[in-house]
Amino acid sequence: MARNRLLSMLLLYPLSRLYGLGVAVRNKMFEQGMLRQQEFKVPVVVVGNIAMGGTGKTPHVEYIVEALMDKYNIGVLSRGYKRATKGFVLATPQSRPEDIGDESYQIYRKFGPEITVAVCEKRVEGINRMLEINPKISLILLDDAFQHRYVKPSVSIVLTEHNRPVFTDSLLPYGRLREPRGALNRADIVVVTKCPPDMKPMQYRIFEENFKLFPFQKLYFSRYNYGHLVPVFPEEAESIPSLDTLVPGTPLLVITGVANPKPFSRFLRRRKAKVKLKRFADHHNFTASDMAEIEREFNALPGNDKFIATTEKDAVRLFNNPYFPHALKSRIFYVPIKVDFIDRAGDVPFEQCVEKTIRDSRLFKS
Repeated sequence: MARNRLLSMLLLYPLSRLYGLGVAVRNKMFEQGMLRQQEFKVPVVVVGNIAMGGTGKTPHVEYIVEALMDKYNIGVLSRGYKRATKGFVLATPQSRPEDIGDESYQIYRKFGPEITVAVCEKRVEGINRMLEINPKISLILLDDAFQHRYVKPSVSIVLTEHNRPVFTDSLLPYGRLREPRGALNRADIVVVTKCPPDMKPMQYRIFEENFKLFPFQKLYFSRYNYGHLVPVFPEEAESIPSLDTLVPGTPLLVITGVANPKPFSRFLRRRKAKVKLKRFADHHNFTASDMAEIEREFNALPGNDKFIATTEKDAVRLFNNPYFPHALKSRIFYVPIKVDFIDRAGDVPFEQCVEKTIRDSRLFKS
C-alpha cells in the first residue's frame, strides 16, 4: 500500500504541478483582463466547488431557490452534465433527464413553472437566452460554475465536503482539486457540507483556522436532512415502508449513481437495515444490462420483506428508464434530501447573507 502511494506520488504529483501552472496562468489572464468577464443587469449567484464532485451543489441550489423564490424571479442555469443534447436547452414539461441532465431535471420537476431552468455549456450565451425568453428574471443561479469565469458573479458560494475539505486535498490528478486552495479567495461565502450531527466547537475552530478566510468572507456549516421514503413509481406502490419503524435486518438494495454514496448508505445503515450497496458512476446512464443485474441482485436478497432505496438524483433517471423491471416498480423508493444550516452564535442566517451580498454588489456597481 505504501509502495503504491509512493508510485502514485512520483507519477501524478509532477502532473499536478503542471496542471496547477495552467490554472494559475488562466486565472491571471482573467485578473489582468486578457480574458473578459461578462456582467449582467441581474445579479448572478454562482454555486460551485474547487474539488471534483460530491459536495452537494444541487441540494444547496434548491435551498437557495426555496429561500429566495418569493423575493426574486429565479432562473437556474447549468451545463447539464452528461446530457445527450448540445447548446442551449430550456426545460419544459416535455423535458427528460437526457435532454437537460439529471440535476436540472430534478430542480425543474421540483419547482416547475415557478422558476426558469435551462442548460448551456456557454454560460454567457445561456444567461442571455434566458433573459430574452423571460425578461422578468431578476436573479440567476449558476450551478457548478465557480471555474467558469467568463461570467462575473455578484455572489460566489463555494462548497467543500466535511470529510474531505480542500485544505487536506491536492490538485488533479494527484488529488481532486480543480484549483489550488487559494482560489477560495474569490469566494464570498464558503460552506462546509455534509457535517455530522454531533460536531464539537473544536471542530468548527479547526475549519476556521485552516481556511484563513478574509474578514469580508463568511463561513457556514450545513448538514443533510433526509426525508421519508417516496415511491419512484407512485402509481405502482402498494405500501410505503417507514425507515423509522424498519424491522432490524430488513434487506435493502441501495442503488447509487452519485459521486459519494457513503453519507447516504451510512444513513440507511443507522436505520438497522441490512444494506447491499450497488454503486454506479456519478450521473450513470442505466442500461438494459444494468437493470437486469439490479433485478438479479434484488431477487437474491433473502425473504419477501425487502425493497430498493435510491437517491433523489438517481430516481429521476430510473423513473425515465424504459428498461426498469416492472416487477420491481412497487419495491423501489427514494429518500429526498434537504439542506439544514447549522445555527452558530453570531451567524446571520445563510439566505440573509446571500441577499446582503447581492445588495452590496449592486451598490458597488452603481
